[in-house]
Amino acid sequence: MISVLIADDQEMVRVGFRMILEKQPDITVVADVPDGISAVTATRELKPDVALLDIRMPGLDGLEVTKKLSGTSTKVVVVTTFDLDEYVHTALENGASGFLTKDAGPALLVEAVRAAAAGNALISPQVTVRMLEHFARPASRPDLGLLTAREQDVVREVARGLSNQEIAGALYLSLSTVKTHLASVQTKLNVKNRVGIASWAWRAGLVNS
Repeated sequence: MISVLIADDQEMVRVGFRMILEKQPDITVVADVPDGISAVTATRELKPDVALLDIRMPGLDGLEVTKKLSGTSTKVVVVTTFDLDEYVHTALENGASGFLTKDAGPALLVEAVRAAAAGNALISPQVTVRMLEHFARPASRPDLGLLTAREQDVVREVARGLSNQEIAGALYLSLSTVKTHLASVQTKLNVKNRVGIASWAWRAGLVNS
């Protein structure tokens, strides 16, 4: 059973998310709170598997909450009204495991929670390319030399949204080899998760290469 905490200053949003998630046989909502301070307190007390955080909340915003929860067992999925919110990149760098817009739909909300709980990441498809391209500034392109050619291949597929299993199939690698490459990449790039890897890939110009 995946335990979830919802933090949003709009009661209708919290109620709506709770209704969607609690219809799933493998998900339970352990708390819903209206502000960032309550989110941190409740998360530390209840230790949910996943926290759904709005970016703009009173007390502490979603960015600060994400930063405070980084390194804990709780995975963070950021939820926002704006698909190119200027704060999203910071949230992802702070360790968020996903990014959704509030109009993403029930199926994607459930998928994002399950992905985060499994240690993966999900970003709303309708904003993935635009968001990552938005932050892919050529002037600050990273050094591709940090990664081996094979690691670059794996990173490119991560940025395209493929799962580990799909990457293994596309590159004719074993699943364990893909995981080994990803672990090495995260260490070399000093990023926390697949979202950080994808962001790096876009900034490095790998996705269009």
